[in-house]
Amino acid sequence: MSDTFEELDIPPDALEQGGIEIVRASIVDGAVSVALRRAFDDPATWGRLLLDLARQAARAYAAEMEISEDEAFDRIRAGWEAEGLDPANPLN
Repeated sequence: MSDTFEELDIPPDALEQGGIEIVRASIVDGAVSVALRRAFDDPATWGRLLLDLARQAARAYAAEMEISEDEAFDRIRAGWEAEGLDPANPLN
């Protein structure tokens, strides 16, 4: 890990057209640190956003590693399901 913060670039379309950042996630000392704004009237929209993020992450794994997009997505889904079933998860 680095002692400096390594941020992503702003997406080109957001630079061009403007927008509102709704989520920022970082790894700090091995844990996820998140800042977000509610952003949507219907919480179901977050479900669609999270699914889109999972698909984009799967594409990134497929592009950068020896794994197919489908296999990467299945591993992401397995992690989601394992976290949801974890008795230590405060939402259970």
